[in-house]
Amino acid sequence: MTFALVVAMVVLLFLSYPMVVPLAVATLIGLVHFSQSDTGVIIQQMVTGISPNALIAVPMFIFAADIMARGHTANNLLGLIEAFVGHRRAGLPITACISCTLFGSVSGSTQATVVSIGQIMRPKLLKAGYKDSFVMALIINASDIAFLIPPSIGMILYGTLANTSVGELFIAGIGPGVVLALMFSVYCYFYSVLQGDLIARVPKKSGAERRAAFRKAILPLGFPVLIVGGIYTGAVTPTEAASFSVLYALIVECVIYRELKLNDVLDSALSTGLITAVVFILVGIGQAFSWYISFEQIPQGLLEPLNLEGASQEYILFIIALCFFVGCMFVDSLVVLVILTPIFVPIVDASGIDPVLVGVMVTLQMAIGSATPPFGCDIFTAIAIFNRPYLEVIRGTLPFFAILALMTAMLIYFPGIALFLRDLAAF
Repeated sequence: MTFALVVAMVVLLFLSYPMVVPLAVATLIGLVHFSQSDTGVIIQQMVTGISPNALIAVPMFIFAADIMARGHTANNLLGLIEAFVGHRRAGLPITACISCTLFGSVSGSTQATVVSIGQIMRPKLLKAGYKDSFVMALIINASDIAFLIPPSIGMILYGTLANTSVGELFIAGIGPGVVLALMFSVYCYFYSVLQGDLIARVPKKSGAERRAAFRKAILPLGFPVLIVGGIYTGAVTPTEAASFSVLYALIVECVIYRELKLNDVLDSALSTGLITAVVFILVGIGQAFSWYISFEQIPQGLLEPLNLEGASQEYILFIIALCFFVGCMFVDSLVVLVILTPIFVPIVDASGIDPVLVGVMVTLQMAIGSATPPFGCDIFTAIAIFNRPYLEVIRGTLPFFAILALMTAMLIYFPGIALFLRDLAAF
């Protein structure tokens, strides 16, 4: 049965069908041929999959992020960071890294971060003398932090699938996101030192220029404060924070900056509707597929050789990280999330591992997979916007992958990196 389902999915993928088709066909084959069950259960499970209230936050965060990505937010955040660190050694790559982190707290999307930050910072970095392979690898991998820093669509979906608090996941993602940004910045510094005189520095900004940059960035910085601060203090739920974020984005970009017109907002709404439809259809059919393989106890058979029952927390986390990482290398991360999460949730519950820690670990693997060959989605986004060949785009990714792998190991052996702020918020 398992062999037949896998073959059907692989064949359809090679025929270039979108992932929702292989999932639906595999579920139908299982129900009709192997179980002789009523196919109407697929519709029931799809409705169940998209029914949780927490999913309301998904289109709202996407809408808010799209509005701010079309406006002045990225420019203003970049201007602030560059004004304070741009003149120092490795100032420009560190500016790109921190800007990706801050913009990730606005967009929650790695691909939006690659586009918004990459288009601005790449010409500056190349002009300063940095190699293009380093520049593209930096932008692709620093954008991964957007998966960890709230708002994170991946965390919302994981929280829904694993019945885990989205608010706690948001808070827990901040620590690893900040640590990862610092680790990337340290690498950028040593890389710049090794390049020596080949790297030019930008002029130091005056006090007046820094104050002007800070004033311009105050409003974009208010976005993460609204989300994280509201959830951290318990003033709002993640869904309420998502609705406020849309209003905040509209006021900032349309009323204060006056950058966007009504047609821009309508275009953003249309784009949000299309993305949301794709995500929700995928979540729905993924729920049906996950229900079927659970009904047939396929995951138990596949995981039995790994001896996870009674295993240590570190071993279970390692297996989870490995499975999600490998899956996200070849398939869209949301697809992997929908398929694998229901498989590992019972194991996590039985072992007593904090589900919030697992959620952060899974989100990190989704981020790594999105920037890792052969099929990381951020790689192809960079190919499209930078107009560079595949091999050139991935040439400089190895050091960043090593840092991301180290971050995974740190989460496994030092879970407090993720859980400290969450536990602090509980008091």
